[in-house]
Amino acid sequence: MGFAYRLSKNFSARNLDRGTILLMTNRTYKTGPCREQMSLLPARVEDYVARDNPVRAIEAYVCALDLEKLGFRHAGGGLGAGQPSYDPADLLKAYLYGYLNRVRSSRRLEQEAQRNLELMWLLKGLTPGYRTIANFRRDNWAALKATNREFVLLLRELQLLGGELVAIDGAFFHGDASKASIKTKKRLAEQLVAIDRDIEEYGKALASNDAREEERSSGDEDGGSRDGGAVADKLAALMVRRAKAQADLDRLKASGETQLSTTDADARLLSKRGHVVAGYNVQIAVDAKHKLIATSEVVNDGNDTGQLYEVAEAAKEALGVETLKAVADTGYYNGATLKECEEGGIVAYVPPPKRTGGLEEQGRFTHEAFGYDAEADVYRCPAGAALRPMNGFKTSPAGRQDVRYVSLKSVCKTCPLRERCLGPKSNKRTIYRWQHEAVIDRHKERMKQAGTLMRQRACLVEHPFGTLKCRAGYRHFLVRGFDKVRGEWSLMALCYNLARVINILGFDGFVAFFANRAAQRAILRVLHNITQAVSRAAASIKHFSVSLSRNSAIACFRFSTTA
Repeated sequence: MGFAYRLSKNFSARNLDRGTILLMTNRTYKTGPCREQMSLLPARVEDYVARDNPVRAIEAYVCALDLEKLGFRHAGGGLGAGQPSYDPADLLKAYLYGYLNRVRSSRRLEQEAQRNLELMWLLKGLTPGYRTIANFRRDNWAALKATNREFVLLLRELQLLGGELVAIDGAFFHGDASKASIKTKKRLAEQLVAIDRDIEEYGKALASNDAREEERSSGDEDGGSRDGGAVADKLAALMVRRAKAQADLDRLKASGETQLSTTDADARLLSKRGHVVAGYNVQIAVDAKHKLIATSEVVNDGNDTGQLYEVAEAAKEALGVETLKAVADTGYYNGATLKECEEGGIVAYVPPPKRTGGLEEQGRFTHEAFGYDAEADVYRCPAGAALRPMNGFKTSPAGRQDVRYVSLKSVCKTCPLRERCLGPKSNKRTIYRWQHEAVIDRHKERMKQAGTLMRQRACLVEHPFGTLKCRAGYRHFLVRGFDKVRGEWSLMALCYNLARVINILGFDGFVAFFANRAAQRAILRVLHNITQAVSRAAASIKHFSVSLSRNSAIACFRFSTTA
């Protein structure tokens, strides 16, 4: 009786709870099955790739492409004897997967193909070497550009492009070249001056050494300083460096270029707000409907001033529209390009730069204070006096034809506003008017109502660059030369649009669309093969009938001759 009482006392509810918690906190870790465990049905790679995995979208997209039409090498199959080549579709899938997952290096892609289950599924277990992967990107730059253009046409078919408004901007991307490998005329001239100075110093040292050698030649068996030979070698090396620098400078002057790159011939030193980059300037036009890149181009000019019309015209052609609104920042403002846009059906919105800050600081009237009277063809100054046009045109340093409007000295001499209008040494005011200034006037009127559009511009065009540089890490190019760089940029832009379209349509919608296109292509291919087979059969029958008729005629002739 006492033992039972003590047992029940020890196993009270409080002690039971404490023991349960103790057992729960001392559980063992989760463990997987033994690696050497036998399995009747081994796991498939297919089982490790979910039905909504993005690699299935890449598979559906590439299978719907006509790679031979796009110009990919070996798209028609292996050529000649030896080991067959890799299917360009598989290599394109590998690059699309890599650029969508921040793996751009060919060596990294080679490693991922051997250990990444998603890439194993996508390539069906193929493991191409890094040279094969790198050569594909290098040799198919034109096909990559064509693929990017065709995807924009697909966006039009899917009605994902508005075709009404595009935002244009540029960004610097590092090239596969260092700043030191790019030489300018100024840098070469400074280098020549420094080399000449060193040559002069070494020349003096060599002359001094020769003088000491002559003084000691009579009493010193060794003769002068022993470092004379080293000085002479350094002097010879400096002469070689000078000859090379002079040759580079002459080459620059002969070509008319301002820079010379020894690593990447097309890379340039680009500067913006004190930031210098050795690389390229990427221009894009972003459609306003879904922030998709409608067109893009790679240039090596650091100034955006002359890029507006070319990019806007390419966007208008890609969107398939007759007229287009284009917004850009102040860096694109240029009268000549605004005129080209107006003539080409492009309504441009570009805020003009403020170039009269110096006059405002001095308290003087700027150009805007003078109103133009179109009927009288005169400018009116703030005091009401007229500035009349002079005969002929004056060519500006930029090549622009301007008309000069000049005030009368007698009027300016007695004007009460003279101090706010003229400088201390000036006796008349001159206003320069471009011969196509009406284009600028119409643009100014448009800009008065463009506040909403200009705020929208930053939201549109800054989004792709921010995504590409920060999320995807595309800040530099891995290849050299305009052709290859433009091909790689096409791959970047394609991946950006591809990722956005998957999000817009949804995974199932995207895969269904391209699966349908692949099925249509397969049907067309079968019909094409049937048509070709029927054509060949008809040609064979025709050839056989002609031969039969000819042989019959010969047989009849022989029979009649024998008879």
